[in-house]
Order: sequence, then structure tokens, then C-alpha cells
Amino acid sequence: MAVYLDDVSRTFGEYLLIPGLTTKKCIPSNVSLQTPLVKHAKNKKPAIALNIPFVSAIMQSVSGPELAIELARNGGLSFIYGSQPVAAQANMVRRVKKFKAGFVVSDSNLTPEDTLADVLRTVKKTGHSTIGVTHDGTCNGQLLGLVTSRDYRTEKDPMDMKVKDFMTPFSKLIVGQSGISLSEANQILWEHKLNSLPIIDKDQNLVYFVFRKDYDSHRDNPDELSDETKQLIVGAGINTHDYRERVPALVEAGVDVLCIDSSDGYSEWQQETLHWIKRTYGDHMPVGAGNVVDSDGFRYLVAAGADFVKVGIGGGSICITREQKGIGRGQATALIDVARARDEHCRRTGAYIPICSDGGLVHDCHMVLALAMGADFLMMGRYFARFDESPTKTLRIGNNYVKEYWGEGSNRAQNWQRYGMGGTESLKFEEGVDSYVPYAGKMKDNLAITLGKMKATMCSCGAATLKELQQHAKITLVSSTSIVEGGAHDVILKEQN
Repeated sequence: MAVYLDDVSRTFGEYLLIPGLTTKKCIPSNVSLQTPLVKHAKNKKPAIALNIPFVSAIMQSVSGPELAIELARNGGLSFIYGSQPVAAQANMVRRVKKFKAGFVVSDSNLTPEDTLADVLRTVKKTGHSTIGVTHDGTCNGQLLGLVTSRDYRTEKDPMDMKVKDFMTPFSKLIVGQSGISLSEANQILWEHKLNSLPIIDKDQNLVYFVFRKDYDSHRDNPDELSDETKQLIVGAGINTHDYRERVPALVEAGVDVLCIDSSDGYSEWQQETLHWIKRTYGDHMPVGAGNVVDSDGFRYLVAAGADFVKVGIGGGSICITREQKGIGRGQATALIDVARARDEHCRRTGAYIPICSDGGLVHDCHMVLALAMGADFLMMGRYFARFDESPTKTLRIGNNYVKEYWGEGSNRAQNWQRYGMGGTESLKFEEGVDSYVPYAGKMKDNLAITLGKMKATMCSCGAATLKELQQHAKITLVSSTSIVEGGAHDVILKEQN
């Protein structure tokens, strides 16, 4: 006979937070949203921690390099989607890692014998207007000069003019020596009013560039998620089929963390994938697994070596797994169950395995509920798909602007590997839909509103950190009539102009 669970499968919309004591110190400016991303010993710092508890979903319509850059600049992390060729995904990872590194390896280089036409082609190809002129045209050749947009005029200068005839020669350059600290390099930039500073070694070979705009960017994004070399942190999604080829390419590209992407993660396929990654890279390459909806699934993936576990099946706005296969669980119930297993595992072993709540977030207030119920961070697709930085087109339908949004289990994603069950039969049905979401503009503006709401809610709960929220939050079930009571009712709303 089947096993029947006594609890009801519940969603975030069926709960409310009870206010706690708000002390004078508990104000939004004092609230920290920092949270661990990967496994760590209890009371020890994790190898990677998020500055805001948000990661973007592993989806074609969400997590491209532009969104990954902007989310990392604001304290979160993207997992570049894996439903594409290995080389294409690795190149996306490289784009994120190269975007801002403090010390940047030049990808725009020419020789003195190249021409203005070569300069324009290089600028168009890389998008960078600062070109290092080296003896052999490589990023580490002997530095002979520098070309910027101020050194030529396309409307007057001939296209065959040699670079050596209009570049700023080395003798007139201000440079830094290899071994200089980033703060020292930035000081030189400011003292000499430079936009870029070449860094050379003792033989005059170009090593790095340091750019003024990177300093300005860091100042405007204090929560930026970067490593010790000031490179942005980025993740990537993988599957359980081509991981032996995909993972090495992603590691070579500089990926910081991996996540196995599947609608149902409680499988031997994920166990084999985790075992292979840990045998090959040890703890140097953290990898998350999922998705699961109960404590059994959590414990299975942790035993296999998962550094974090994703929770949620069928709760995403474009996911129809529950309709098609009849599997899943209400997101709130699933999260509560897995969080209990996570805490029990930590008490027993001393190892803390973060959990990620994936799906079921209809409103911003649900985000705080999910965190209070035990989630360490939240994976979201629909939320991020609305922004300028997502990979999809902005369209006008009627009087509304929208962006395209489709599920990885949809026919459009053509990502059958994600749902493969190990046999030879191809997938005959879909687990996701093709849709639109309302266009919302820039990520940074929307994030500010969402994070402001979250911090205000935490203050009302008397919590200044996510750990305090999980330890002290009081949560209550609500009835259907109290849900109605919580919104505007018994009034005639004014029409918005």
C-alpha cells in the first residue's frame, strides 16, 4: 500500500508572519541579507556567500550573461543556462568573468603595423575602445603603445593609416608595475586623471589593465558579489548526460559554482554526476543538486556530495509538471520539511547544507516567508525575466509591453536532456509553457523596491539578519476569508490615470 502523508500540501499564500518586537536598532539600514550559498562547517564562513538571497533560474529566457553581470553587481548570482552547446555556455561564463576584474586581461590588442581599419574591427568585435599595442598583437606581448577613441577620427583619417602613426607611444604612457595592489592602481588613475592604467612586468610585457570605470562601478554597487581578484561570481547549470564534457569546459572558463538542473533531482543520475564531479575536482568546485520536495530527497543528495539543495517541483509560474505527471508538493510544505532535515543534519554532523527555494513566489512578501521557513536563498525565473537584462525580446501587445518567458520543459527550449530518464525514448510531452511576463524595466530599480520591502518586513519581525529571522519568526496559517480581508475590500477603488 502506498505511503500517505498526513500534512496538507500548502503554498506561501496560506501563511502570514506575526510581527515581533521591533527594537530601535532594527531599522532597514541595519538589516543584512547576506546568506551562505554552499556547504560549510557550522559557525564557519562559507566559501561563497550571497549579499542578497537571490539567484536567477537556469533558463534560456532568464540567465544570460547580461543578467548574470547585473545580478552579481547587485549582490546575487546567476546560473548560466545549460540548454545550449558546451562552448556557447562556456563563452557566456567568460563574458561574465571578464566584465569587471579589477586587473583585466586585455582582449583588444594589435601590432604597430596594423591599420585604423583593424582598430575599428577590433572595437566592433570586443566592444572595448582601449587597445593595447604590443610587438606581436597578443595580450602579453611587449607593450609599445595604446590606442583609444581619442587617437583617431574616422571621418577624416584614412583606413589604411598604420597604428604606429597615431597610437600614444609607450614613452608617453603612465603605467603600473606588476605586483601593484588594486588600491594603488586606482590611486594612480585618480592622480593622473586617467581612464585606464596598463600594468606591465619587468620586461615591459603587458599583464593587465585597470580601468577607472570599474572603480566607479564598484562604488555604485556596494553589494557587488566578486572574488578576491574582483572578478564577478557566476554559476552555471549542468545536466546528468554530458557533464563529463561540459564541466571541464566551464571550469576552464572560470565558473565559480555549478548546479545540476532537473525537474526531479531525487535520482541515481544526479548521484552519479555528483560523485564524478567530487572525484575529479574535490571541494574546489562546489555543485548544487535538485530539485526535491522532502527530507528523503535532501538526505540522498547530501550523501552524494551536494553543496546545496534546491527545493521545489511544479511551483514555477511556467511549470506544469504537476499537471502532466501528478508529482510535486506545495512549496511551503516542501520547504518546511527540507529545512527541518537540513537543521537535523547540521546538528548531527556539524555541516550546514544551504537550501534554495525554487518556485512558488507570487508576491514579494512570499520571499520573506520562504526565508523565514528555512530557505537560505531563492531561485527565481519570472521575477528576473521581466527586466531589460534578461535575454528575451521586449514586445508590445495591445497597450502593454511584455517580455517572452518560456520554461525549460517547454517545446521551445528543446531541452529534452533535462528530462531524460535514461532510456532511448525521446520526450513526448512538455513540462513547461511558452508565455509572456509584464515588462518591468531595469533590474536595479526593481531590486531596490523588492529589497526595501523585505528589509521592512524583517524589521517588523524583529530580525536584522536572515539567521535571526529563521530563529525568531512567528508564522500562522490563514483562512480563505482572512486572505480576502488582507487586501483592499468594501471600497470603490479609484481608477488609475
